[in-house]
Amino acid sequence: MAQTDLSNQQTSEFEIDSAEFGFGAQLKVMAGAFWATKVRNRVLLLTIALLTVILSTVYGQYRLNHWNTPFYNALEQRDLPAFLEQLQVFFIIAGALLVLNVIQAWLNQMTALYMREGLARDLVDQWMMPRRALKLANIGKIGINPDQRLHEDARNLAELTTTLAIGLVNSTILLASFIGVLWIISADFAFTIEGREIAIPGYMVWAALIYAATASALSKLVGRRLPGLNTERYSKEAELRFSLMHTNENLMAITVTNGEESERRRIQLSITEVLKIIRRLALAYTNLTWVSAGFGWLTTIAPILIAAPVYFSGSLTFGGLMMAVGAFNQVNTALRWYVDNFRPIADWKAALYRVSVFRRALQDMDQTSDAPSALNVTLNDEDRMVIRDLVLSPPPTGSSAERGLRLAGETVIEMGERVMVNGDPRANRHLLFLAMAGLWQWGEGEIRLPPPGEMLFIPQKGYFPDTSLREVITYPHAVTAYGDTQLMAALEHVGLERLADRLDARDRWERALEEEDQARLRLAHALLIKPKWIIIDDALETLDPETQKQITTILDEMKATAIIYIGRSEAFLSLSPRPVHLSPLHTQAP
Repeated sequence: MAQTDLSNQQTSEFEIDSAEFGFGAQLKVMAGAFWATKVRNRVLLLTIALLTVILSTVYGQYRLNHWNTPFYNALEQRDLPAFLEQLQVFFIIAGALLVLNVIQAWLNQMTALYMREGLARDLVDQWMMPRRALKLANIGKIGINPDQRLHEDARNLAELTTTLAIGLVNSTILLASFIGVLWIISADFAFTIEGREIAIPGYMVWAALIYAATASALSKLVGRRLPGLNTERYSKEAELRFSLMHTNENLMAITVTNGEESERRRIQLSITEVLKIIRRLALAYTNLTWVSAGFGWLTTIAPILIAAPVYFSGSLTFGGLMMAVGAFNQVNTALRWYVDNFRPIADWKAALYRVSVFRRALQDMDQTSDAPSALNVTLNDEDRMVIRDLVLSPPPTGSSAERGLRLAGETVIEMGERVMVNGDPRANRHLLFLAMAGLWQWGEGEIRLPPPGEMLFIPQKGYFPDTSLREVITYPHAVTAYGDTQLMAALEHVGLERLADRLDARDRWERALEEEDQARLRLAHALLIKPKWIIIDDALETLDPETQKQITTILDEMKATAIIYIGRSEAFLSLSPRPVHLSPLHTQAP
């Protein structure tokens, strides 16, 4: 219920902020994230190495382009010695370029690897800041399926950023190098039309610029919807994966209720949504192919057609023609970088948007002030807990069906006490557990708690990390803090001695253990860490009576620990706890 309420209150505000989060702001956020990562220096060193290799490669291409003139002239003149000599030159240049290409490929992969490492670790660190992940899950659409943004979107952004940045730098250097060559080659180009000699300085340069600009403009026009479609596809893919994962995690409940058909329809609907957006993308990519492939084929003869008038007028040798064609192709390749990479650029912009918005949302968790509230939850150094004039209400935008609670006067709980918090069934007692854990902000009154290191909160459903049993028992503390003797003693105490030889076994413990054994394992954790305060959120109600009795008996043995049970349990009543009665909060007139 808490998640739904928080979502209703905060979604609209976040969506307004996201709409104002432009491309420049997205780049600024991710640049700041990169600069703060531990891999920054490694990436910068690799960048310098890549720049050196790219400059060397461009110089090799420059030499190869100049090789065209003597090579093709030797062919035209049938000069065998010159032809063989130029072949030797070619193999030297090509061999050097091959080595440079291999080095660049390795540097590309390493740069992408470190980029992903920095981005993934940064996002996980931001996500796992205290209370951020839960808050994010409660603010609407941005909190849905964070795994997609942490994994797939982060991977796409890291790899595409590396690939596109290297390509852009390479094309820029290539353009700067060969546009001068092309200008010099075509500086004196002149051709005759109807007896008039026409000379255009830098003729091939202007032709290349017009040619590439036309291709770029058409590509942008035809593919303008691709970034938005890619963003939508990422979202739909994440929803499909969540549907499959959610179904797989709840197979028992689905099977016993004969819910396979319902789940089948739901998953098929998610597949339909994914396929629908893929069809739209397929059409957009097909339309873009008309431009990219069309200009690709035209490039085969375009430079020859452009230089043909000069060649046929006798002002240019065959070798000179080939050199001009080679320089034109290099310039055109550099200028066409945007055209050739429009699809990955669209994909990159979609990934950049999703990751940057996600990261900013995480940072805003700490910066955005909560709604005004008179509820005051503080920590104290006393061995007592004080609740005074407490009112917990539904959030302002919650539905009319939501319930609150009231606990009038002052309630003091001392160390070692057993307390059962119950009362009118119309009171939403779960809100008290959330407020004591610092996860509820709507209401008024005061809650004074002991230091957090002395408290253990046990929610209705426990969490078992996908790791070894010893790490599950000690979670979230370090396993090195407890020896095998302590761990086995705790397991034996709660009736799980059969698991003592599986401390280093890794399993899906929430599936491998029955619900009663899961409850015992959570109790073993409590015995191990020995908290001074245990707050339980109605965690016994679903267990069988015998297990409830065993657990409460063990809890009662912790004489120095205060046990606060929020809910009702016949087994816990056998400990003669002090009752605390909650009253319902009537937010509307009957």
